[in-house]
Amino acid sequence: MEVVKILIPLSSLSWADSASAAAIRHACSPREALILFKSRLRRRPPAAASLPDLYDSNAAVFTLKQCSAFPVASESRIFPSFHALLLKTNLLSCIHVSSALLHAYSLSSLPNALLLFDQIPNRNVVTYNTMITCHARRGNIAFASELFNQMPQRDVASWSAIIWAYLHSGNPSHAFFLFREMNLAGKTKPDPLVLVTMLSSCAGSSSSALLGKSIHAYIVRNRLSTGVQLGTSLISMYAKAGCLNSAFYVFEKMPDRNVMHWTAMICGLAVHGHCDEALFFFERMKPAGIMPNEITFTGVLNACRHAGRVEAGRNFFSTMTDEFGLEPGIHHYGCMIDLLANAGKLDDAFSMIRSMKIEPNVVIWTSLLSACKRYLNFEMAEKVIAEVLQITEPNDDGGVYTLVSDLYALGGRWNDVQKVRELMDRLRVKKKRGCSSFIDRDGLRSKVDSSYRR
Repeated sequence: MEVVKILIPLSSLSWADSASAAAIRHACSPREALILFKSRLRRRPPAAASLPDLYDSNAAVFTLKQCSAFPVASESRIFPSFHALLLKTNLLSCIHVSSALLHAYSLSSLPNALLLFDQIPNRNVVTYNTMITCHARRGNIAFASELFNQMPQRDVASWSAIIWAYLHSGNPSHAFFLFREMNLAGKTKPDPLVLVTMLSSCAGSSSSALLGKSIHAYIVRNRLSTGVQLGTSLISMYAKAGCLNSAFYVFEKMPDRNVMHWTAMICGLAVHGHCDEALFFFERMKPAGIMPNEITFTGVLNACRHAGRVEAGRNFFSTMTDEFGLEPGIHHYGCMIDLLANAGKLDDAFSMIRSMKIEPNVVIWTSLLSACKRYLNFEMAEKVIAEVLQITEPNDDGGVYTLVSDLYALGGRWNDVQKVRELMDRLRVKKKRGCSSFIDRDGLRSKVDSSYRR
């Protein structure tokens, strides 16, 4: 999320509409943009050489912004070259030019950004905000907090930047503390994107939902507009926390409901196993003039998966392509494979994997393999094991090897169990800590305590 905006004076409009700006806008590389900017400076009157011209400074900001949009800009020396040119032409003394360069450095080079920040004599809110965001993006929360505390003045972007920093560093409690501090200050209102991020961090548990409710109360109290993102985040927060009545209340209060709002309700209901309610919402979409998207169908298929509705799942999976022209993705296939496998329809699940238009991943194969273990279908397990071991990453998918070993043990194939364990040792397969189990030669399942060192 970007919370820093480069402010360009209104007088820059004449530059942005000029032929030079058009050429820079269509430049193929940052270096070409810099060359075009230099050619613009060469046409400047000699009398203006020692005094930064507003037209030139706006041109510099515009060019820096265009250069920052190139992904290769961070890999080249374009910004140091630009920096040298701005020093030579005295344009760097303009605060909005130095702020634009600082923003460019913040995306590509922290050392250069720090050096420039120290050299700016007339730092303003924008320069501080840029550096706070720069540190936050790299996880340097202590430095971001120190800069925030040093600020003589703060605006909404300042609060938004530091709150966002703590949220993305995995410290939502301090983010909410800052949110309350900002409310007590009473002079600023947070960026809607920060509210969206805060609501997302609340989703998932009833205790976190209490914090989400306080944000909702803040939104209502300050009469903030609940646009698409904010409205969707509120619904998702309540639905994922199991507060379905509150989610429905927010949904019903939305003046202009779109596919995101409907989808948030369907997915929330599906997660909590309310299949009938999720499908009811889906059926209401078409009369309301709302077309479902891929995420909507993920929620619908997930609802069928939770309820074991095999035929309903098949119908919705077909409807997705036949009626709405949507191509199934890995998540849609994952729901269907899991649905079929859990219902004991292992042959159907295997056939669907074989017919997939995209490459099946480890999760897809493991879902079927787990069902083979549950239904003791060793013939199908042999086919799946041959496929899954070809794509398994030892460092990431250690549980797959354990599952294969368990299957061989259940079938009494102890030589194969030994081979799998030797393979795990040879590949240095990482097993997750926690309470696991193994099956001994007598067919008895024994628990291994989490303190056992593997």
